[in-house]
Amino acid sequence: MSLSLHEPTTAPLGSPGAATALLDAYRPATDRFLATPHRTLLGRGTTAEIPHGTAPLTRRVHDTLEALRRPDAPAPVVVGSVPFRPDSPAALAVPDTVHWAPPLREDPLVALPVPPDDVRPDWQVREVPPPERYGETVAAAVARMRAGEFDKVVLARTLELTSAREPDLRPMLRRLAQRDPAGYTFAVPSGPGRILIGASPELLVSRRDGRLTANPLAGSVPRSDDLAEDVRRAVALLESPKDLHEHAVVVAAVREALAPYCRGLDVPDRPTLVRTAAMWHLSTTVTGELADPDTTALELASALHPTPAVCGTPTDVARAVIAQSEPFDRGPYTGMVGWQDADGDGEWVVTIRCAEAEGRSLRLFAGAGVVAASTPEAETAETAAKFRTFLHAVGASL
Repeated sequence: MSLSLHEPTTAPLGSPGAATALLDAYRPATDRFLATPHRTLLGRGTTAEIPHGTAPLTRRVHDTLEALRRPDAPAPVVVGSVPFRPDSPAALAVPDTVHWAPPLREDPLVALPVPPDDVRPDWQVREVPPPERYGETVAAAVARMRAGEFDKVVLARTLELTSAREPDLRPMLRRLAQRDPAGYTFAVPSGPGRILIGASPELLVSRRDGRLTANPLAGSVPRSDDLAEDVRRAVALLESPKDLHEHAVVVAAVREALAPYCRGLDVPDRPTLVRTAAMWHLSTTVTGELADPDTTALELASALHPTPAVCGTPTDVARAVIAQSEPFDRGPYTGMVGWQDADGDGEWVVTIRCAEAEGRSLRLFAGAGVVAASTPEAETAETAAKFRTFLHAVGASL
């Protein structure tokens, strides 16, 4: 199915093919795409960009959306990404047109085979830092935690992929969506000449009609192709003291950040499991009713960002350790990506399982939560497993 530049999808909103029509219509040069478990969004063109400045991001977004609000017209929508570092500029814009469809997970056409690339890039892969150096960094962080300096830090590494030709991001996006259609698949500009593309399993926070939902994930184990072993790993994760502690730290931080905004907050006592094609994760779904109905999705997301699931605790110390330990700038990785309308409703996702595309290169990111019980071998293996989501989409391997 095709999508006209200025018209809605040719498929009726609830019909099979409406979501995949938006996915297939995505064009990297002009579009912003986001698929969530609740809806699929394609923004085309740019009416306004959110300016970088000294005023809080939430204020700049509010002012931009209000200036574009028109009587008897749908509330304008901002779409894009916010980086990990608070002093870096966000890449948020109001599209010329926004097209909506039901979620990809409800569209049977998403399972159709992805047409093969005309020419698959022949990737050259460089690990930054190399696995042995990453393991040394984990060991150094563990030693500092056991000495009582801090409680947790999330340490990341990257894969730098280069090719003789510029890759086509459209089949990559389709393969990412097909691999985990119930997750959060996105492709948005992240800076001049750069595109952020990925498939995150983790909702930071959503807001709709005065209610919020957050779904922190922390504590992970790689999946296995053997069914019995896969089940064994899932059960072991649910019983792992190390992973349960790591998860509890994150949930406590989410509760503390969201409680001031809510009349009531429902936080389950124990986590459940969520799975992607590559990983099992411990998951807790937090829900609440807003005390002030004017509180926006981006305000809630900004109160949460960064959670200990992507940074560590205490936050300031963990940020400093990350800056000292990682030989690269995270950019949009472990920031947030999503949308919000002028009425304050929206969804913001933790920017993980992603890559940043620029010209003939892709930079993939993966991290692991390091606590005092961590081992270099386990955390290195976890990052390698997390890379698989994107490596599968681009046809590369370690």
